[in-house]
Order: sequence, then structure tokens, then C-alpha cells
Amino acid sequence: MFDWFVNTLRTYPEIAIFLSLAFGYYFGSFTYKGLGLGAVTATLIAAVIIGQLGITISPPLKATFFLMFLFAIGYGVGPQFVRGIAKDGVPQALFAVVVCVFCLLAPFLAAKLAGYDVGSAVGLYAGSQTISASMGLGTDAINRLALPAEETKRLLDAMPVAYAVTYIFGTVGSAIVLALIGPALLGIDLEAECKRYEEEHGGKKQEGGAGTAWHHYELRAYKVRQDGPIVGRTASEAESMIPDQRLFIERIRRGGQIEDATADTVIQAGDIVAVSGRREVLVGLLGHAAEEVDDRELLAVPIEGVDVLVTNKEVDGKTLAELATMPSSRGVFLRRIVRGVTATEIPILPNTKINRGDILTIVGRTQDTTAAAKALGVADRPTDIADVAFIGAAIAIGALIGALVYKIGSVPLTLSTSGGALISGLFFGWLRSVRPKFGRIPSSTVWFMNSVGLNVFIAVVGISSGPGFVSGLRELGFSLFLWGVFATTVPLVLAMYVGKYVFKFHPAILLGACSGARTTTASLGMINDRAKSQIPGLGYTVTYAVGNTLLTIWGMVLVMMMT
Repeated sequence: MFDWFVNTLRTYPEIAIFLSLAFGYYFGSFTYKGLGLGAVTATLIAAVIIGQLGITISPPLKATFFLMFLFAIGYGVGPQFVRGIAKDGVPQALFAVVVCVFCLLAPFLAAKLAGYDVGSAVGLYAGSQTISASMGLGTDAINRLALPAEETKRLLDAMPVAYAVTYIFGTVGSAIVLALIGPALLGIDLEAECKRYEEEHGGKKQEGGAGTAWHHYELRAYKVRQDGPIVGRTASEAESMIPDQRLFIERIRRGGQIEDATADTVIQAGDIVAVSGRREVLVGLLGHAAEEVDDRELLAVPIEGVDVLVTNKEVDGKTLAELATMPSSRGVFLRRIVRGVTATEIPILPNTKINRGDILTIVGRTQDTTAAAKALGVADRPTDIADVAFIGAAIAIGALIGALVYKIGSVPLTLSTSGGALISGLFFGWLRSVRPKFGRIPSSTVWFMNSVGLNVFIAVVGISSGPGFVSGLRELGFSLFLWGVFATTVPLVLAMYVGKYVFKFHPAILLGACSGARTTTASLGMINDRAKSQIPGLGYTVTYAVGNTLLTIWGMVLVMMMT
């Protein structure tokens, strides 16, 4: 039975790949306090074990899925990357560049001091910095070294060994250094700093909301008295009588008839008005000053929640306080802001700036959300359909450009097809954020291309290098793990001090910026948990976009530095 199983996997290697994915995603899902192996490392380990059976896989399969993965990465971070380079994210973008240089130099120094070959150096770098994608560009660069076939195979087989040994601390250690040790090194109380940041920017912690019985916003009906202060005023004038709150008159019952209210609707005595706003204002302020009416028909206002992709350059960079004054914002409440490929949730504060590419979840009457969506960008309503023609053409264009080789003297320079796909993703991801009429890729499809694309690549690497994994681990030994600790820790410690003393970031977002530059989402989760706030995420998105791009490219650069 076992012989049949082994022969079947050797005959049909695609089964081995899916088996690796099954084990990898299953065991990678287990976490302890937010930390775990993750799907990538678990898939690599499963593939290495399966690879002991001596399975051969066609090389083009690995390259195909890797191109798909790199394009998805670029597409997801494109808007933040371009914005970070071009506009007010420049300090964070420059900080990410500095941190990425630290992340390249530390593994390079470790590899040189330890005497590792170029394959082990790339694996050490990829694992200690938890940037699996760099192994793809590193593989391309090693293949272009024109070494004997046996030497090339030896270097490529050493790469996943070093990666697997160093990745564990690269993930867990990053979270420990940033979330647990970082505040002590910087001498800050992270929770207090986040509270101070919220107070400085006009925010406060909100309870309840979607999924709970208590909601921030409600709709209640009130009868207008004969001597009421809003009699004879338009709806917009009445709403502005409480300037520090957003209240909206949605509908009116007048003479037994119900009509939708507009900004110019004049309020009359005896009207019953349906008012939406914050619960505490409706209950504590209007509830004491007006007669509340239980008018079920009036309160049956058709409302919707819709995600809006921000594309309008007129609102790019404006604060929520500024956007709230726009006529199109009347009757609309903001529930959520999501930014970047990691879907980082951004705190809703008056001074929070909205960027192109952000997804805002707004709620209100259908006509109000439609008007707001038109002013902000386009409604990003759920769909399962991806623009596959766009995906195929964009990856092909990027790969063709990357395949071009330029020679400076006798030195060939090329982006490689992988680098071309990444840059293509950055460009078309940004283009989609400003020209949303084409190139739609649902978030579920982006996730599939990103996660499954990378893990198929990792599975092929693990299966192919499986036979040499055990012997390589014996040769490199425990010292490799210690060098990984060095390569992980040093850049993070330097990043914290540079961010504090050179870039002078607010302590509440500094550690989030460090997490983003090192693309370590696990540490951001732990930082937010320690801070009891989402504020650190404000420093994550731009730095993540820049860091994810540079750290991937460094896989190719490191090969050039080592040879």
C-alpha cells in the first residue's frame, strides 16, 4: 500500500503539491496568543517531508505561481506605495527604506561572519526577515550565475533549510522584540501614548457597534412642538443647531403623509421628524427636550451599508472632519476604514486623513450613500467576478519588461520576470485606485493569488529540496538559528531608535511603523493588543507597502552582494 502511494505521488506530482498545501494550511492555522508557524512555514515543512520520497516537479509550475503571487502583492500595496513615495507619507516611506537597508545588511553580515554560501545566505535573510517572496528572486539570481548544474542545485537546496531554521524566531522574535521589549527600550507606556494620541486627534474609545445589541447610531422619532426652536427652519439649519454633533432629519410625517427630508425641507409645528445620530445625543439631549413618538412606519427608513473605494483626488488627503462638511456627507455615517493589502483597520478620528485606495464602510439611506459614494469614488459592492483579461495582460507585460537584459560593460542587469511582475502589480494596483473602471480583482481573488500562489511556490521548493534538507540542517547546525536571532533582532532595535530620534514619530505609531517596514503582521497584532488600540496601525500601511516591495527585491540584491 505504501509503495503504491509513493509511486502514485512520483507519477502525479500535482497530488504531492495539494497534499503539502492541505497539511500546511491546516497545521499553520494553529496559534498561541496570535503566534504560530503560519501557512508558509508549515507548508514548507510538510513539503520537505513529502519531498523525502524523491518527487520531481516541472520547473515552470513554480515560476507560474510565483509570478501570480508577486503581481497580487504589488496590486494590493500599489496605492499606498505610490502615495508614500509621492505625498505626505514620505517620512514613513523614507523610514521604511532605512529599515529595509538594516534588514539587508544584518543577514549579509551574519552570513559573511559565519562563512555561509549564497544559498544559505538568502535563506537566512528570507527566514529572519519573514519575507518568503525574496527566495523567488534569489532563486532567479542564483540561476543566472552560470555555475555548474550541481553547484546551482546545492545552493538552491540550502536555501529552504536556512529559511525554515530562521523563520520561527523571525516571526515570534519580531513580535517579542517590538511588542514586549520595544516599549521598555523606548521608555514609553504604549497604552497611555495611544490614549494621548486619540485625545490629541479628537477621538475616544467607542463601545458597541455592528454585531452587538448596542449601536453608535440610531433613528428616533420626535414631535415638533408649536414653540419648538426648529419651527420655520430648514432641515440643514435645524441640524446645524448642535454644531459639535452630526444629526440628520431623515423623514417627516406631516398631515398623515410621510416624505423624505432634504436639506431644504422646512420644518413645521406638529411635524413628526425621524432623526438619526449618536445614541447618547438622541437619548440625552433631544430626549429631554422633545417628545419622542413611537412611529413605526416613519422609522421604517430603507438604509444600507456599502463599501466605497476612494478614488477621487479631490478628497485624497482630507481629514474626516473636512469630509463631514461636504454636502454629499449629509445623512451618512462612517463605520469603518480599511487600508492596504493587509486590510489594516484605521481608527476613526476627526483628524484621520483619507487616502486614495482606502475602503470606507458607510451607512445611511440608499440615496445618501449613493451620493456619498459618487463624491468619494465608487461603490465597492461585493462580486465574485475578476477581470482575468486584465490579470493575464498585466502579468505578461510586467514579465516581458522584466525579461529584458541590459549590459553595463560585461555585467548583465535585469529585473527578471519576477521583479517585472511585482512592479507591474504596483503600477496597475495604483492605476486601479484612480481609474476604477477596469482591473477589478475581488479581495478573495487577491487573497488566493497572494496566499495560494506563494504556498504553491513554497511547496515546490520544499518537495524539490527535500532530499538535501536533513543533511543541510546537520551541516549548518544550531549556529544558524543563533545567527537568525541576530539578523532578526538588530534591524528592529535600530529601527526603533531611528524612528524615535531621527524621524521623531509619535510613540503611538512608531512600533506600528517598525512592524510595517519589516512586514511582520504578527507583531502588529500583538502591539495593538498591548496598546488596547488600533492607533499603531496608522504607522503600518505606507511602511508595509514600501517594505514589502524592497524586502522582496533584496533577495536578488543579496545574491549580488555575496558573489
